[in-house]
Order: sequence, then structure tokens, then C-alpha cells
Amino acid sequence: MNTTRRTVLKGATASGVLAGLIAAGALRPTQVLASEWNKAAFEAKDTAGALKGIGAAAPADSKDLVLKVPDIAENGAVVPVDVVSNIPKTTSIAILVEKNPSPLCAQFEFSNGALPEASARIKMGQTSMVKAVAKADGKFYTAQKEVKVTVGGCGG
Repeated sequence: MNTTRRTVLKGATASGVLAGLIAAGALRPTQVLASEWNKAAFEAKDTAGALKGIGAAAPADSKDLVLKVPDIAENGAVVPVDVVSNIPKTTSIAILVEKNPSPLCAQFEFSNGALPEASARIKMGQTSMVKAVAKADGKFYTAQKEVKVTVGGCGG
């Protein structure tokens, strides 16, 4: 038997079964989509508004929240950020850039014992403080570091 024909038949059969299960209601693809996004926090125009949007009006500094960013970003369009929380019962991590038009860059939620580690590539328009904010056991903690940008990533 021709292997191409066999591959096409397998794919068509799998697609048909999947479509049938979705049509019957046995599979609901909406259940695997991301949760509702925090519109107020992501559309905030300043850091205080973004912090208020995620519920962290006054986070405390913590040495157990590790923020890894470069001292100098040669290209502000792609700045690597790694955040690791060693704080017990961490349920979320957010990454903010103070001088960006929209300071909240990313927010990650953790559940069921997931390791509270996040990695992202963010845009920075200019030299600014990068903040990581972690929520653990109902309290908020922060770590920050200044990143110097040589070429802007937000239209500059």
C-alpha cells in the first residue's frame, strides 16, 4: 500500500472522529482555552494602575523572588526575562516595565503545585525598571532591576 495514501487516510479518519466528538458535545474546546484576561491591568497606562489592576497596590521587596534580565538590552524589541519564585504557595507572577506605554507585559497563573517559574521575551521602548510581582498566600512580593536599552522596541 502507498504510504502517502495511508497517511492521508489516517489523517482524514482522525479528523472525522474529532469533528464528530466536538459536534456531539463530548469535547468542548472552550475548556482548554486561556482564562479571562485582566483587561483593566493590561490597559493601564502607568505602573500604579497596573499594580492596582492585579491587586498588588503595595508589594513588599523579597530576595526569594529572582528576576533575571540583562543589564543592557541591545535590542529593545526582544528582551529576555526569567522569573523564579522561591516563595512558598506562589500562585501568580507578573512582569511589568515602568516606562512602557502599557506597563504590564505578562501575567502567569500557577495551580496544582506547578513550579512558579516564568520566561518571556518583552518589548522595551527605553531604559527602564523591570519589575516582577509574585502573589503568594494572598500577599504580593516584588523584585526589580534597571535594564538599559540601546535600540528601542516600542516604535523607537
